[in-house]
Amino acid sequence: MSTTVILGAGIIGTSTAYYLSKHQPASSIHLVEPSPELFASASGYAGGFLAKDWFSAASAELGALSFEEHRRLAEKDDGARAWGYAPSTSVSLSPATKSQNRVDVWCRDGASRAEAASGYPSAGAAPPWLSRAEGDTVEVISDEGTVAQVDPLQLSQHLLQKCLDAGVHLHHPAQAISIQTDMRDELSSICVADTRSSTETDIPCARVVVAAGAWSPRAFAALFPASRYRLPVASLAGHSLVVRAPRWERADDSRGGCHAVFVADEPGYSPELFSRRGGLVYVAGLNSAAEPLPDLATDAKSRIDAAAVERLRATAGEVLGEDEVEVVREGLCFRPVTDTGTPILGRIPDTCLGPSVRTRPGPDGGVYLAAGHGPWGISLSLGTGKVMAEMVQGRALSADVSRLGLKV
Repeated sequence: MSTTVILGAGIIGTSTAYYLSKHQPASSIHLVEPSPELFASASGYAGGFLAKDWFSAASAELGALSFEEHRRLAEKDDGARAWGYAPSTSVSLSPATKSQNRVDVWCRDGASRAEAASGYPSAGAAPPWLSRAEGDTVEVISDEGTVAQVDPLQLSQHLLQKCLDAGVHLHHPAQAISIQTDMRDELSSICVADTRSSTETDIPCARVVVAAGAWSPRAFAALFPASRYRLPVASLAGHSLVVRAPRWERADDSRGGCHAVFVADEPGYSPELFSRRGGLVYVAGLNSAAEPLPDLATDAKSRIDAAAVERLRATAGEVLGEDEVEVVREGLCFRPVTDTGTPILGRIPDTCLGPSVRTRPGPDGGVYLAAGHGPWGISLSLGTGKVMAEMVQGRALSADVSRLGLKV
């Protein structure tokens, strides 16, 4: 079976490698990651909220498949202990109106994911760490068994370790800098440069998966500089905090105890708070499409905005009912987004690769794209990895993703 090179070792790339390794020699799979620190963007700094049926028709089957894959993996590998997998409950702190349309274009105008919730609002108990003022109402907006919570960094690390244990190659930190073609002008190898030693390695391969998140257009352009096509993936920057919830009790862990709280604050700002095992709460809701994408994910650390951190800290203090909030971690990550609000999963036509570049037909070759998941990268990760592996290997797909292909 053809060697596969995956550009990007975030959660989408590692999920794809994980499922590819089930049906081809792991030693024929290569992950290439340029960031000096692994999982330094959305794969490590996202909220870790999982949903089964909060998606539009185009990605509904992918969402359901991925949610089930998360459950299966957690059951098989003790996800509760290893990456904090736990059932959750989604609640809104404001009266919710049931929309008949799923919200896929998320947070460009401060919209809340709560508008895409599958459950009809109903009265429910507030999580124990939530402070409520007189007159506040808590409405459950998810059906039982349809949402869950993970620590995305721990999940990403677990998937990568599984890949490495199986024999997948990790090139890190490294960049794919060029391709070579054979006498038929078909893709035959990729040159990967180790950014620490400056050594270059040619990897014979006929299949490439671009899964570099918000950096996918840059990774594609670096390999196919003669192409006039630009991948339709943009970046959306988002600040976040992880804080400690004083009223979280150890017993909450054993009961599942996780909640996703969506707060209607003001126009353009819809805070999201996700509780995790161990008494931690993730706080986010400040997003900007204007923040330039850095060269490397690790460069974002120097761009964390003090005003954004303070606003999130104030929100956390208000929701938790604490004057002083213990901040465990600050973050700024860049999510890959598309104009449609849905991810792109599919083969990139050879006509987009530039002149004199082709790929072998069928599962023997091809350049593929798996990016643009927006806020749903963690939730859709395992389903994406499974479907992309099936697509690349020419097997039957476990979910209908026909409307998620690249539209050229």
